[in-house]
Amino acid sequence: MGASDSKLAFRRGVFRLYEERNIPAGDEYWTQFWQLPETASDVFTLFSTADLRRVRDTAPENLDNLILALCNHLFELRQHPQFPHPELAPAKEALNCMRVLTRIIPFVYEKVELEEWEEKFWWGPRRGAVSRANSMAASETGDGGAEAQRTPSSRSASSKIVPSGKPLAVELLDTAIDLLFFCGFTLPQTLEKDKVTYAIWETGVGCTQPIGTTKECETNKIETLRLILAMASKTMYQPSYALSTKGIRSITHIVSTDKRIVLALLCSLLNTVMKYNPTAWRVTYNHVVFNDPRQILVTYSLQLLLALLTYPMPQQVANDTNPDAQVDVPQNNFRYYFSKLHRTQDFQFIVDGMSRILNQPIQASNSYLPGSGQKHIRPEMMMLFWESLQTNRRFRSYLIDTERALDFVVLLLYYPLEHKTDPVQIGLVRMCIFILQTLTAEQGFSEKLNKPFEGHGSLPACMQTPAFSGSYADFMIISIYNLIATSKGVLSSLYPALFLSIANIAPYLQNLSVVTCTKLIQLFTSISSPGFLLANDSNHILLAYLLEAFNGVIENQFHENPDLVYAILRAHRRFESLADFNLEKGLEDIQRIKQKKDEAKKAAEERGEVKPMTQRPVLSPRSTDATFAIGEDDEDEKKSRSNSIADASRIPLTSPSERDSSIGSIDWNLQSPPLRVMSEKARGKLPEGVTTPRRGSNASLASGMFNFASSFAIGKTNFTPTQAWLDSWLPLLPLQTIMTTIEELRPQVEEIMANPAQPLTDPQPILEFLRNQAEVKDLHPSQPNPRSFIWTELAVGWFESMLFGSIYLSEMELTNGAVGVWTGTHVRLFKVQQDTSTPTLLKPKGAVDFVADRLASVTLGLARSKTPTEGQTPAPSAPTSPLPPSQQ
Repeated sequence: MGASDSKLAFRRGVFRLYEERNIPAGDEYWTQFWQLPETASDVFTLFSTADLRRVRDTAPENLDNLILALCNHLFELRQHPQFPHPELAPAKEALNCMRVLTRIIPFVYEKVELEEWEEKFWWGPRRGAVSRANSMAASETGDGGAEAQRTPSSRSASSKIVPSGKPLAVELLDTAIDLLFFCGFTLPQTLEKDKVTYAIWETGVGCTQPIGTTKECETNKIETLRLILAMASKTMYQPSYALSTKGIRSITHIVSTDKRIVLALLCSLLNTVMKYNPTAWRVTYNHVVFNDPRQILVTYSLQLLLALLTYPMPQQVANDTNPDAQVDVPQNNFRYYFSKLHRTQDFQFIVDGMSRILNQPIQASNSYLPGSGQKHIRPEMMMLFWESLQTNRRFRSYLIDTERALDFVVLLLYYPLEHKTDPVQIGLVRMCIFILQTLTAEQGFSEKLNKPFEGHGSLPACMQTPAFSGSYADFMIISIYNLIATSKGVLSSLYPALFLSIANIAPYLQNLSVVTCTKLIQLFTSISSPGFLLANDSNHILLAYLLEAFNGVIENQFHENPDLVYAILRAHRRFESLADFNLEKGLEDIQRIKQKKDEAKKAAEERGEVKPMTQRPVLSPRSTDATFAIGEDDEDEKKSRSNSIADASRIPLTSPSERDSSIGSIDWNLQSPPLRVMSEKARGKLPEGVTTPRRGSNASLASGMFNFASSFAIGKTNFTPTQAWLDSWLPLLPLQTIMTTIEELRPQVEEIMANPAQPLTDPQPILEFLRNQAEVKDLHPSQPNPRSFIWTELAVGWFESMLFGSIYLSEMELTNGAVGVWTGTHVRLFKVQQDTSTPTLLKPKGAVDFVADRLASVTLGLARSKTPTEGQTPAPSAPTSPLPPSQQ
């Protein structure tokens, strides 16, 4: 349709769809929809969203007849013995039929009121096929046949339904799958044993002999895959909580089809994706100017593969031939046969393909042209990696045994560190952290983390630690620390998964570095402070996870980690303060710190210094090599800190509820002093009506401090700490192992330090003692308690939202601002926000940002579970831990 007059003719034909009612099904008018368009762009541009909705809402019988005409003509072409023949059965007509169907289907799905019609039209008994060559069938159907099908009571005798075997949707899906393996259309003509040959497209899994391909074949595969994805996109137009109960009938049909078709399609999609090399020679930044057809094919192949592999079978499945009957839920054959892969060469092929895509941004960051890499399929590739881990246990064992899993540790930490504050990539960040938690639940993986990490120098700047030297475990813990401390609270809901990852690997850790031990103690100092523990009703669970990690090291790897034991002994005051913690003491400390800050602020204002209104709490630096006297006070400890480590460790750490809590700006690292009576000056700053004993009084502070709590601790979280709440969890903290260790080893270490023959600045004698001689009574190896990511129905809904959100977004990127398949439709599975920024070369006009706000609430428990309203995704509790939802 290169000429303007033919485009105008097609446009007039679109107008006629809604201007003229009841166009006969056998009219020659319908032929223009597969004869006139030249490209997919013509169809999507000239058939606008307004046109589609107007036809759907004002002339539904014409829309029905259009869909039937397109489907029937596509079926005829597929059955034609000469297809694809340029004169008798042109491939162009088949492509146009698929293009127009792809354009129409999402707008049918978006209207909830049409669900009953969909069941009858797509999945019910079919009328006899109507075609240009079958005018008799057209006359039998009648002019208003499609409208009559919507209202069976008004159907005349002449428009009686004539059953024709498969439901329309089933035959359309089967035909599309056949066209993916059709010689001369999507496969080379040289393979023509049968017209439909289920041959694997590329070498790799299940195939060693290449069959070859052409640019035309790849273009035809793209159009066909896009039609199947459009059929499967019904998921986008229903809330996530309905997925596990209602399911998607089109996907259910594909994943339960014959073994031969499943294996051919599974291996073809998988090999196409894994053989793609985005770093092959090409013009730099070419993806900004134009799209590579090979990249588009790989993108659609990966998306369809994920849609099939990750599809959760619904609780009940309707019978396609008898809609009123229910059948037993079939298995997902794609998932089943993928789980049966076992050959080492297949796993190596898959891992190499995944690494090639996921490593691209790291390689690009070290090039002279950063940002020159393509970004389309990294989230989807990470999803496939996660699905492979949980579906195929042999694949998981291969990763661990060959130590390829260590390479993925770097990747799983790179994406969160790089995109931790990017709302568009927040879904990818969460997914990486959940995958990391899943991997750390494997004992073999945790043991492999003790291998020295030698590639630190080649990492991007966002991942590097000054003068790093240590194992993969050191790198992982330091990266988790940096992720928590530099994300400004954005990832607060992911703290449980991060702390659980540390707890999972703790029983197997050996020879942790001094820097790593320091980071762990700093984490403990922050999350054990009153300002953090009393901020909401769930922060104490993070503290329990970290104490569990300390216990795992002490009980199972005591002699292999003297630096950590030494760091715990140095911080004994922190642990003793936690053991003696009570509500009065905590509230007093919070008020004391707040008072000091107010006084400092006032003094600064008097001196003319301007300070920010709010300041994030900063971890105070701690030396990693200087010695200390056990029992020394805080002032002496501050003097002995090393400036070199201080510079690397002065980073903020925010609590999950800090941003909305009135105690959010508390400096958590300040140690709680022994309980004491407030001074006259401090008493004067208490709220009106609050009374406390004067200095020298032995009266209890309880009355005044509890009154103070009700006016102070209630922030936007609406949480007021009480002694009963504190007593419900404080005695359950796993402190016994640590306190026993401190009690038994502290006197021995002090004795070593008191030896005048030992230099005060040399910690080596203490470390040697802890490594070789120190013993703690009644200390026995504990049974590890690994906790992986827990899948729930809501977690599955979040994952599907992530997948189809990525499909939606990548379609916009692939079209470079042109009209996409789902552009302009009312999606219900996730939220879409139009980008109002100025168009740039990398973000052309028309780009849509995928905002994951609703998806975050699904998986991370940011809001308490409630009955979902129409058009919204429900907010479940956190699937990874018993941590109650955090309020922000």
